[in-house]
Amino acid sequence: MDWARDLIIGSSAAQTVAVLSLVGALGLALGSIRVGGISLGIGGVLFSGLIAGHFGLSIDGHVMEFVREFGLILFVYTIGMQVGPGFLASLKRQGLPLNLMATAIVVLGAILTVIACRVGKVPAPVASGLFSGATTNTPSLAAAQQALKEQHGADSPAATQPALGYAVAYPFGILGIIITMLGTRSIFRIDPKAETAAYEQQQRRAHPGVMHRSLRVENPNLTGRTLEEAAAITGGRVVFSRLLRSGEVRLAQSGVTIEPGDVLLAIGPEKDLERLQVLVGSASDVDLKSLPSELSSERIVVSQRNPLGKAIAELGFEEQHGVVVTRIARGDVEFAANDALRLQPGDIVTAVGPAEGLAKVSKTLGNSQKQLNHPHIIPVFVGIALGVLLGSMPIAIPGIPAPLKLGLAGGPLLVALLLSQIGRIGPLVWYLPPSANFALREIGIVLFLACVGLKSGHGFLDLVTSANGLVWMAWGAAITLIPIAVVAIWARVVRRENFVSLCGLLAGSMTDPPALAFANTLTKSDAPSVSYASVYPLVMLLRVFLAQALVMVLA
Repeated sequence: MDWARDLIIGSSAAQTVAVLSLVGALGLALGSIRVGGISLGIGGVLFSGLIAGHFGLSIDGHVMEFVREFGLILFVYTIGMQVGPGFLASLKRQGLPLNLMATAIVVLGAILTVIACRVGKVPAPVASGLFSGATTNTPSLAAAQQALKEQHGADSPAATQPALGYAVAYPFGILGIIITMLGTRSIFRIDPKAETAAYEQQQRRAHPGVMHRSLRVENPNLTGRTLEEAAAITGGRVVFSRLLRSGEVRLAQSGVTIEPGDVLLAIGPEKDLERLQVLVGSASDVDLKSLPSELSSERIVVSQRNPLGKAIAELGFEEQHGVVVTRIARGDVEFAANDALRLQPGDIVTAVGPAEGLAKVSKTLGNSQKQLNHPHIIPVFVGIALGVLLGSMPIAIPGIPAPLKLGLAGGPLLVALLLSQIGRIGPLVWYLPPSANFALREIGIVLFLACVGLKSGHGFLDLVTSANGLVWMAWGAAITLIPIAVVAIWARVVRRENFVSLCGLLAGSMTDPPALAFANTLTKSDAPSVSYASVYPLVMLLRVFLAQALVMVLA
């Protein structure tokens, strides 16, 4: 059985794969165990690695460093690709208030970390780990370790200490958010069911869905005006798809002039349709879609490379094929199309026109879910290379003794955010199907946490049972609880923030998926996910950059 022993404690490629696979599998199993509806999630891999390291399991040091850094790069790059397309939109949609409150939570945590180091005498590397573990934020741990390696060298003990602080603070990092949610509900005597209903009503008013309405032209001032001019009155938020004139249903092309008695099928938000109705005339009971005509409608998935990043007007569907694009469904949001709208991978386009024209439009856009699910691998490696290049560039900041680098955590993250916004450059398409993104992200974080745990496992048990370990745990609990409790009370008392939105804010500000799952359970709704997604990208960036800044400042 010497071969089996060598497979576990030897030094070979097979031994490396076997140990990492074992640690990853056991960690994921550990993280899936729920106690009172709470689980460690992906953090279970870290604790599995710590246990394995405690009992002497390890892999070659140079191989470990490569696997850890490559896992980190995969993780942060795919996070950037995931949240990037909605990053700017979330800032516009939710406005600054939620993001300012989330920023306050991050900054208060950083201030408490400095206090823990200066007043509580917690070693600076451990304090940076507490900052990451108390907020369950793995990329910031990686950023802190990267900064310490550049300061002290890869083999320095200081580079391993953040993982100890992270592991000590992590469990209460999850519990603290849940305690705050439950405490807020009890202190303010909140009824989650009523708050959810109020939130959904508020969202319907703020983000109305797309509707259609038949309008009869009765305003003589519109005679001779084009449909394009009529649509411009609403700022492009309403489009026309069909027109009924003299008993014949026609395509509502932009250049068609309006005549008295025309019936127009308009598509857009309810408020804009009401404003347009006042201008046009009155609502009509005629359902233009049910009347016999040569026109039909089709929902087409954008999967081809060529249309990506192009505005609808540039594609010339109306002029070349006699087809009008009326709606775009992007994710969970549907809105009226306009000529300036640029297409993204996975958009679902609703088009109206003759069958022959729709077939040509469908061919141009692709309409292949299978093709959409096929990941573009070359852009992934190009993006990673650009991210590593950006992360390696030193940035001089006044007041900080050493140049700051985005590192292998910040560089790929920032590049992924930027490239996912651009979408396409020439033949390169920066889009990852959700399934491919999730797979790469999970593999990356499992490899990273497994290596961190294996490297830090020796002596961890002695640490957490020592006086220093208990002190670190107390500071970690403070870094978790105080910022979110202060902001939760302020948000509820001063801003009258809805409990549903507040729960999503707290979970998002700590980048904590288990807390989001608990918030969804507590409110019996997926609504907290909206505010979670709105603050997540900004908070993720802040924590990655602040982790490095803390290492520099505390040093």
